[in-house]
Amino acid sequence: MRLTILGGGGFRVPLVYGALLGDRAEGRVTQVVLHDLDAGRLSAVARVLAEQAAGVPDAPAVTVTTDLDEALRGADFVFSAIRVGGLEGRAADERVALDQGVLGQETVGAGGIAYGLRTVPVAVDIAQRVARLAPDAWVINFTNPAGLVTEAMSRHLGDRVIGICDSPVGLGRRIAKILGADPREAWIDYVGLNHLGWVRGLRVAGRDELPRLLADPELLGSFEEGKLFGPEWLQSLGAVPNEYLHYYYFNREAVRAYQEAEKTRGAFLRDQQARFYDEMKRPDAAALTAWDRTRAEREATYMSENRETAGAGERDADDLSGGYEKVALALMRAIARDERTTLILNVRNRGTLSVLDTEAVIEVPCLVDANGAHPVAVDPLPDHATGLVCAVKAVEREVLSAAESGSRTNAVKAFALHPLVDSVNVARNLVDGYTSVHPGLAYLK
Repeated sequence: MRLTILGGGGFRVPLVYGALLGDRAEGRVTQVVLHDLDAGRLSAVARVLAEQAAGVPDAPAVTVTTDLDEALRGADFVFSAIRVGGLEGRAADERVALDQGVLGQETVGAGGIAYGLRTVPVAVDIAQRVARLAPDAWVINFTNPAGLVTEAMSRHLGDRVIGICDSPVGLGRRIAKILGADPREAWIDYVGLNHLGWVRGLRVAGRDELPRLLADPELLGSFEEGKLFGPEWLQSLGAVPNEYLHYYYFNREAVRAYQEAEKTRGAFLRDQQARFYDEMKRPDAAALTAWDRTRAEREATYMSENRETAGAGERDADDLSGGYEKVALALMRAIARDERTTLILNVRNRGTLSVLDTEAVIEVPCLVDANGAHPVAVDPLPDHATGLVCAVKAVEREVLSAAESGSRTNAVKAFALHPLVDSVNVARNLVDGYTSVHPGLAYLK
C-alpha cells in the first residue's frame, strides 16, 4: 500500500513511520510519500526516518516531493497533517488574541478560528485534488482544528475523510487504568466535537464503572483530568471532560496564565523546532537522537500553563508517549484489511447526535470496517454540554461560510459568536489584527 503524508516535513511524522515499522502483517504499507512545501524540512525528517529504518527488514520505502499532485497520484491512504502559516502563524494567532484579552489557543477560541480561516481554503483544495487524482483513497485528517477541517473536506470527499485526535483515546485509557480495567476491553461512552467532548460512561463486561470513579474523590483526583478540573467539578458534571474543556471552564485563569507566560505555546514550539531543523543542516548530526530529545521536551511541556493554573504538577510519564499515530494506523488497518474495531473519530453525524444536522462532523465512538467509520448511536447530551456544542458548531459553520465566500462579515460573526469571545468590538479587532499579520487571510473582504 502507498501512504502519502501531507505536511511530511512536520515534526511528528517520525511517530507515524515508527509505528509503521512495527507492522509486519500482510497488506501493510510498503511505500511512504512525504509531501511538504519546505524542501529543507522534508530532508530533515527523511534523515530521521532513515535512521529509524536502519536494520529493519522490509521497512517502507520513503520518497519526498514538493509537488502535491505527484504526491497524491496512486495513494491508497492520505494523512493530512498540514500547518498553514507554520508555527510562526500559530504564535501570531496567540499574540493577537492575548492582546485583546482572549484565548489564542490553536484550536479553541479566537486562535482556533484564525487557524481555521487560514486552513480551510487549503484543505478544500487538497480535498478537491484527492477527489480528482486519487478518488479511491481514504483521507485521514490530523490537521487542526480537526473537526472543522474534516467537515470542510467532507463536503468534497463525503465519508472518505475521517478526522482523528488522540485526546479522547488518552482520556479513556487513563480512566480505564485508574479503575483497574484493561483499556482494550472497555467501551468508552464519549461524545461531543473535537476538543469539546465528555466521557459519560466506561463499560467493562457490560457494567458502567464510571459512577465508581465519580463517587471516590481521592481516586478522581489521581489522574490528569482530575488534577486539571478538580474532583468536585467532575462530580458536579457527572462526567469527565476532554482536557481542552479546561479552556472553557477555567477561561479567565487560562488567559491570565498565557498572558503571564514567558512565551506562548506556539512561540515555544517555533523556537524549539527551529533549533532542531537548524541542527539537521549539519551532515554529522545524529538525526534520531536530536529528534527524540526535542520530542521529549515538547511532550513534557504540553498544556503546562493549564496544569500550573490547576496546581496539577508534572505530567505523568505514561502520558508522554503520544498516541495519535496509533489511532491513525488502527484506523487504516481496519479499513484496508477489514479488521473491525472501535475508535473515537471525527465523522459526519448522520443523526447520531440529535441536536445537530446530519452533515455536522462530531467526535464519537465509531465501528470501523472496510467500508469506513460508522458512528454509534449515543444518548442526548445534558443541557450544559448541548449549549456548548451547538454554540461552537455554529461558529464552525460561520468559519466555513467565511472561507467559502471571502466574507469579512462572516469572519467577524464567527469570532463574535464564540463563547470565549465576549464582544462584537473585540471580534472586529481580532479580524483586523489577524488580517494584518496573516497574508493567507487577504481573501477576507
